[in-house]
Amino acid sequence: MNRNDISVTGCRLFFRPIETRVPLKFGPEITTSVLCARAEITVNGAGGAASGWGETPLSIAWVWPGDLGYEYRLSRLKEFCAALARAWRKCAYRGHPMEIGRHFIDGELKTLWEESNRHCSEKEAMPWLAALVCDSLFDIALHDAYGVLHGVSSWSIHTGEYMNHDLSWYYADEYRGTFAGKYPADYLVPEAAVPAAIPVWHLVGAKDVVTDGELTGKEPDDGYPVKLRDWIARDGLECLKVKLTGVDAEWDIRRLLDVGGIALETGVEWLSADFNCTVKDPAYVCAILDRLMAEAPAIYKLILYVEQPFPYDIEAHPIDVRAVSARKPLFMDESAHDWSFVARGRSLGWTGVALKTCKTMTGALLSLCWAKQFSMTLMVQDLTNPMFAQIPHVGLAARAGTIMGVESNGMQFYPEASRDEARLHPGLYTRRNGKLDLSSLGKTGFGYRADEIFEAAGTSGREKWQEV
Repeated sequence: MNRNDISVTGCRLFFRPIETRVPLKFGPEITTSVLCARAEITVNGAGGAASGWGETPLSIAWVWPGDLGYEYRLSRLKEFCAALARAWRKCAYRGHPMEIGRHFIDGELKTLWEESNRHCSEKEAMPWLAALVCDSLFDIALHDAYGVLHGVSSWSIHTGEYMNHDLSWYYADEYRGTFAGKYPADYLVPEAAVPAAIPVWHLVGAKDVVTDGELTGKEPDDGYPVKLRDWIARDGLECLKVKLTGVDAEWDIRRLLDVGGIALETGVEWLSADFNCTVKDPAYVCAILDRLMAEAPAIYKLILYVEQPFPYDIEAHPIDVRAVSARKPLFMDESAHDWSFVARGRSLGWTGVALKTCKTMTGALLSLCWAKQFSMTLMVQDLTNPMFAQIPHVGLAARAGTIMGVESNGMQFYPEASRDEARLHPGLYTRRNGKLDLSSLGKTGFGYRADEIFEAAGTSGREKWQEV
């Protein structure tokens, strides 16, 4: 074993509900609030003890789509997070965070997930994606604690100096030779080359105001923009992600024309089209792209990639998507649970992967390495991350070598939630000149500077979170 190995000695879990300032539409559901889950993991190693933090919003409509009641799904996720916290307190693994994280996903997480669904009907069964999201805050906290303990960035720990196994240990036998002698650091942007600021994407939700005719008079008057043009002007935006229905072609094409027209007028450089898993036939996407190319070629040219049009259960829906990827780069998001799903997607014609820290940092890094090894393009996509969740999310994007920056929209939907963190990291919670600024981050762990944030927030900051 490695002298830098750690073991878990403690785990705490906290919840905090947050209201959105404007509705956020995920597929057929409209979200007006979210429960954020935060974990503190304490570890012990040769250098003593240290704690780390992880967080994610439990975005129910995204992690568990369907027509089950919202409160039912939320209660299941809360119970599952609590069960995971108990399991992490008993975690007996010792090693590097990637090793512990993989053992936990394959062992305790899978077992608890199966137990949670044991007496459920197929309709009531919690998806594996939801289980990964619930585990992600603990996994992220573990990576953070390791960096804090050793006094280094949690992005610099993925080398043979720290890890007991190279990447061949993590993948199936058929890839062992491919990854022998390689480590995640071989696929990440070197720390010395990480940019201080990266381009940021703005989400144009299906409920967002694009044209003046969409104003209802019920928009919030809270000092933040409402109309797309105002967001572009305030934040200097150059990249817009457009949410589409995937079931109403006329609405979708009109939305792309409206947003694309504003983009051309305001100097926006890139668009992406996100169908949120609602399309069943590639012909639907192809028809929209072909019509756009014929009717508005300048807008078609702005589309950098298409994101996850098809159902996220790629095993149940193994759709050949080459017709779409022949037109535009096609990125997996919800389907990319881990590297094995990425491999399956590539065989069906997907050309890119949208990484998310909310599927665990361990899983995101393994997907990143596999995708880069096989020449797939990368993005890092948001889960409307506020507060601590924003920091490793943007950190991953800065080191992944993405096609274009990072998506970040927490400042659109609940900007006040991150007020405490924004005191120390203003450039991470407000977009300026079309970018997010990472220069305020600390040098150890993921750079939260958590103690400073807690001290500045005082008692009122602690009271916002309920410990479970």
